[in-house]
This record gives sequence, C-alpha cells and structure tokens, in this order.
Amino acid sequence: MSKLILTMLLLLNMLPAHAANGGDMFSEGSTQFSLLAGSGYELNYDYFIIGAGITHYVADRVGVGLSYENWSGNGPGINKTTPSIQYVFYSQDNLQPYVGAFYRHSAIADLPSANSIGARAGVYFSSGPRSVIGVGIAYESYLNCDTTIYTTCSESYPELSIIFGF
Repeated sequence: MSKLILTMLLLLNMLPAHAANGGDMFSEGSTQFSLLAGSGYELNYDYFIIGAGITHYVADRVGVGLSYENWSGNGPGINKTTPSIQYVFYSQDNLQPYVGAFYRHSAIADLPSANSIGARAGVYFSSGPRSVIGVGIAYESYLNCDTTIYTTCSESYPELSIIFGF
C-alpha cells in the first residue's frame, strides 16, 4: 500500500473543547483534540497507525499543535511526534483556505531516528453549523536523509480531515 493510499485512509477527527465567540472553530482560545487511525506503508512494511493530537488557537486563525502517532505491524516500530503551526484564512464563503508548517521526529526501532520538516495547504469546506471538512496537500522533506535506508527523502501526499465543533 503506497503512502498516497495511507493518507487517503487516515481519518482525522478533531473535537474542539470549546469554540470562542459563539462558534468560530478557529478563534483565539479554541482548542481541538484529534484522534486518528489508519494504515500505512513505510520501510517496505505495512503498518497500523493510531494517534492523537491537540491544536490550540493562540490568536484568531492561528493554531499551534502537537500530535503523536504509533506505527505498529510486522516491521520495526515507529513513533512520530509532530509540533505544527497553522493559519486559517477568514472567508465569507463556505470555503476557508489554510496553510501550515510542521517539524516531525520519527523514532524507529533498531534504526537511526528521522527528522523532517514540511508544509501543508488546503481548504476547509463548511459541512454544517459546527463542522468542516478539510482537503489539502502536504509536502515533507527528511533532514539528513540516508538513501540506503529510505527510498525517498521527500514526498507529497493528500490530507483529509473532518472537524466537529460543539
């Protein structure tokens, strides 16, 4: 299964603790919790992925986050920790574009750790009074990449998210 398929299979559910100013999910003070489950392919092995994260909006439309993923299966165990930042553009329409950046640390059993940096962009579509669906693309580049271990040192992949507010 390719990494492209992995990303399409990942479903990100974001559950805000509260929405400031009567419902804007991206207002200062809003906090979103995420859970994820899916499958992926890394280092020539198939994996089951489970993870969680939190994003807090430190200013209107500016969120900082931290997420953790555990990749388990028939290959070496992988744990990924990802701090991130995101900006959601204000729009009068049902579409709200976003951009973001992240740093990822991947601890891999019996192999050197891998660090990467990346960027993401996309759009949130209003899907109800307290929910949005996000569709975007991410680019990730591995730092100090060893091509004897990794087949590629950078990749682009789609992202899909569903965010609920209540």
